Amino acid sequence: MAGVQTAVALREQGFTGTVTLIGAEPHQPYDRPPLSKAVLLGTAEGSAFDVDFEALGITLRLGCEALGVRPRAHVLDTSDGPVPYDLLVLATGAEPIRLPGAEGVPGVHLLRTLDDAERLRPVLARQHEIVVVGAGWIGAEFATAAREAGCAVTVVEAADRPLAGALPAEVAAPMTGWYADSGAVLRTHARVERVETGGPGEPGGPGEPGHVVVLDDGSRLPAGAVVVGIGARPATAWLAGSGIDLGAHGDVLADDRLRTSVPDVYAVGDCASFPSGRYGERLLVHHWDNALQGPRTVAANIIGAAVGEAPVAYDPVPYFWSEQFGRFVQYAGHHTATDTILWRGDPSGPAWTVCWLREDRLVALLAVGRPRDLAQGKRVIQAGTTMAPRLLADPARPLKAATA
Repeated sequence: MAGVQTAVALREQGFTGTVTLIGAEPHQPYDRPPLSKAVLLGTAEGSAFDVDFEALGITLRLGCEALGVRPRAHVLDTSDGPVPYDLLVLATGAEPIRLPGAEGVPGVHLLRTLDDAERLRPVLARQHEIVVVGAGWIGAEFATAAREAGCAVTVVEAADRPLAGALPAEVAAPMTGWYADSGAVLRTHARVERVETGGPGEPGGPGEPGHVVVLDDGSRLPAGAVVVGIGARPATAWLAGSGIDLGAHGDVLADDRLRTSVPDVYAVGDCASFPSGRYGERLLVHHWDNALQGPRTVAANIIGAAVGEAPVAYDPVPYFWSEQFGRFVQYAGHHTATDTILWRGDPSGPAWTVCWLREDRLVALLAVGRPRDLAQGKRVIQAGTTMAPRLLADPARPLKAATA
């Protein structure tokens, strides 16, 4: 997403130089959100971007893996040989964290790429008994699709609740019941000790024996297939020795113009963090909207630098959405440094919103089935408007009308 959007944004903003888009996968560039929905369920064959690269004068080099960068020589080393550059944009995204001890085990799956989704599609079609490891965003979305396909689903989560790394306990609490409502089993405080193959689980078809997922309390869960969704990390190991500064999570440390620590190299999307003036801290955002918005800033700064224009700072209100268990969940902002949490609506019902405030200014919100709250709230966050908490707590009042 980030690489394609950067190439397209450069052309849209008037860049006339050579643009080459390099990617390790052999497929035409594609969008990822449909992988956990339409592609996985077989209602779409793929999710290729509707972009005429030839008409835009963008050269695609597919199946070409980036192996290293030599900034002083202005050379990108790839599996197809060295590629010289004047300007380089890093958009290598993130890669899923693998379950220790289960790497390469047949029938243990990840869901990140088109190939992953295509491998999982027949698993769902055979209505396997499936164990999902991890109750984060991707685990919930996969569990939703698997239940829709008629699979028996057990989700195991090491923490005490779903989305433990993303949301406070009181906000995640209402979501726990969504699993049971959908017919899925959620087991918290459940850490996977190992995955045994050839167990009494439903056969997984050729090359996929039955499995047993063994938990640290000794529980044994039979599974025709195991799907791992325990997070992702920036795909930046290939940058070792390049001199490009990386953060504690392996993220490329970009500045507020999305430039890296070396000249003529930018970074955008899941692989990069950036300093947020709005939130006063460095953000690492692994979501689709960041991979859409960041490239526009990169393109503007590349073109602007060539003509002496003032640089453009990247300081978005982060946004993402998730479709899970029949609910449309949206989030905007960043809620770590807040002093007030406020609810709009009943969290046991089908539609509600949580608002986070700092000094009566809205800084983040999560909306379940209330898209108008999200749209209005995002604009309020961007404007830095002072809110009236008493009015904001009234779910019948439009959020934009709850200002002080």
